[in-house]
Parts: sequence; structure tokens; C-alpha cells
Amino acid sequence: MKSKASAPGKVILFGEHFVVYGVKAILCAIDKRITVTAEKTKERKISIKSNIGKLELEPNKLISEINSPLKPFYYLANKIIKNYETGIKITVESDIPLGVGLGSSSACCVAGAAAISRLFSNTTKEEILKLAIEAEKTIFENTSGADCTVCTYGGIMEYDKKDGFTTIKSKPNFHLVIANSNIEHSTETIVAGVREFKENNEEEFSRLCKEESKLVEDVLNELKKNNIIEIGKKVIQNQEYLEKIGISNNKLKEMVKIGHSESFGAKITGAGGGGCIFALTDDSNLDNTIKRFKNNNYDCFSVKIDFKGLDTF
Repeated sequence: MKSKASAPGKVILFGEHFVVYGVKAILCAIDKRITVTAEKTKERKISIKSNIGKLELEPNKLISEINSPLKPFYYLANKIIKNYETGIKITVESDIPLGVGLGSSSACCVAGAAAISRLFSNTTKEEILKLAIEAEKTIFENTSGADCTVCTYGGIMEYDKKDGFTTIKSKPNFHLVIANSNIEHSTETIVAGVREFKENNEEEFSRLCKEESKLVEDVLNELKKNNIIEIGKKVIQNQEYLEKIGISNNKLKEMVKIGHSESFGAKITGAGGGGCIFALTDDSNLDNTIKRFKNNNYDCFSVKIDFKGLDTF
């Protein structure tokens, strides 16, 4: 018996870093996916195969002793099969670049939780999300759960630490051109750097949080009107705030400048320091934006918002 599930990646559109300090963030699911296939086996082992490696272990190992990026899958399989006399084989296929802030780990946790749990029972999306967040905590202990939530439900959502997530009903028809800096970065180190900036510049940081909060509210209004020109202006403004808190560098600034030259606006998405930027486009400037990045030797691809979220089949 096999069970299969897929979940989309994600992009943070607005509010990264500031969300840690109580400002809303806006996220969206993107139409690049992780697909997970789970299958019962007679041999009581947990076997995981993906494009980043393999892991095969007997059940009931301590998760703290497993040094592998695949351990969220082990955690899920071990938790779910503990009441059954079976093993499990898991195969992971990915369209999402790894480690660049596009939600590959969250999509893995969501698709993994769905594929594995639905081998044994008809779990709801709410139950799958809870399992996915538990699994993600094995690699990101302090995860907010926002990424897993948008990967589960799809579409666009606003998120804040106090009230959690709210789905945004708008269905804008824009494209995002994602360009990869190919610079490795440590989210933990960058988050610590932002904290240090805040501690050394309390007044300025407080002002930036207020400005970011107003910007996000303005974006929420513009999304209702599908006003891509105004949203693009807010993208540019948000990038200025991110540069002020020190998460950019010369290469990212160059990429943002390239994005600005053809699109409605471009900014870092995710932790910064490396990873990706996005440029906001529609059909009128999509091809030229991609061409401009490729002419400057940057890896890039276009995505649209995924409104489907988790899919099981």
C-alpha cells in the first residue's frame, strides 16, 4: 500500500525579521513542490531516500542522536508507526531549491506528515499541520509554524506572533521571479545580527518596526485592489528597511538593482545574507526580468502563487 502527498514551497513577501518583534508578515505559497511517497514494508525499518541522501534506521532511536537533514521524516515515521507492526519506506522528490529560504524543509514536513499519516488513517489538514510543525522543530527548534501553515493551506496569508495566521482572500495574478545568490548563509547567525542591531539602535529599530507595520497594512489594502504598481513600491520600501538592519550585502544589492531595472520592485526574501531575492512582475515584464538576470549570470526562475496547498493522491 502506498500513500502520496505534495506540498508547495513558500516566499516571504513582506515582514521578515520584523515579525520576530511583533510586526505582521505576509507569506505566500509558490507553485514549486515537494512530493513524498510513503509505503508500508514488512521489514521493521524506517528507510528514507531523497536527492540530498539516504537514511535507514530501526524505529525508536533518539531524535537528538540523528545527525541528518532527513530526521523530520524519521520523527514522523517513528511517531506514526509505533502502534503498528510494520516498517516504512519514504521517497522524497523536490522542485524547490534547498536551503535558500523557499520553504523546502516546511514543504517536506507537510508532505511527509500527510503521506505517512494517511497510510494509517484519514488525517485532517489540521492534524497534518500539527504533525508537520512538530517535525520541523527537530531542525528549527524555534519555528513559528508560519511556513508549515502556508505550505498546508496555500494562497497568501498574514502572520503575527500574537494572533497566528489569517488567510488573505485576494487572488492576485502576479509572477515572482526568484533569483538565487548561491551564497550559503546561517539563518541563526543573521537573526543574532538583527538582534544585536536592535540592542545597539533601540530608537531606530523601534521606528523601523512602526514603519514596517504601516507598510504591511498598506500592502494588505493594495492586495484587495490587485494594484501591482503600488505593491511594487512597497517591495522597494521594504528592501530599504532590510538593508538598514544589516541583512544585505553587495551581491544581494546588485541583484536587487537588476530586479528593479525591469520589474515593479525587488527585495530579499527570507533571512538574507545570501539565499534568494524576488522581483515582482506580471505578463508585461516577466520575460525581460528573467532575461536581465540570466544575462548577468544569475540562476532564476518564475513562480506564481499556489492556491491549492497540500495535495494528497
